[in-house]
Amino acid sequence: MEIRPADKQTDFDKIWEIFENVISTGDTYVFDPNTPKSSLDKHWFAEYMNTFVAIDNGEILGTYIIKPNQIDLGNHIANCSYMVNPKHHGRGTGKLLCEHSIQFAKDNGYLGIQFNIVVSTNEGAVKLWEKFGFDIIGKTPKAFRHKTLGFVDAFIMYKDLTDAAITK
Repeated sequence: MEIRPADKQTDFDKIWEIFENVISTGDTYVFDPNTPKSSLDKHWFAEYMNTFVAIDNGEILGTYIIKPNQIDLGNHIANCSYMVNPKHHGRGTGKLLCEHSIQFAKDNGYLGIQFNIVVSTNEGAVKLWEKFGFDIIGKTPKAFRHKTLGFVDAFIMYKDLTDAAITK
């Protein structure tokens, strides 16, 4: 499996398939499950973000974006979003995307990575991020309208990159 920068022209439709499948469940991302394909540009290919794909045997298994968490005086902290095609869960794609994003962030001068809304019921993601050295630094009560569970808490997670080695 390899990670490379996404090519909007050739990867857009495959990334859309992943994006659509992931958000349709309404249990992990803030995007409306009915988000139209035309919105993928602003959510995954905006000018201020870098978009990557994980590929195995020519097939896109997952994707992530990395961008400044805030503008101007807050742009030294990165923010990332990761999506793995549900039919490829359990193959280590999320782990590989996270490793890549940490190294990319460090190589590009970010001092940390912050996830602003990690749904508390998304236990797999919380465990993965903790495994990579992210700490829960805050909790927002009832911050997410889970499709089946109603209002659930969301975590703010952070990883300091100033001394951090990639944890495996």
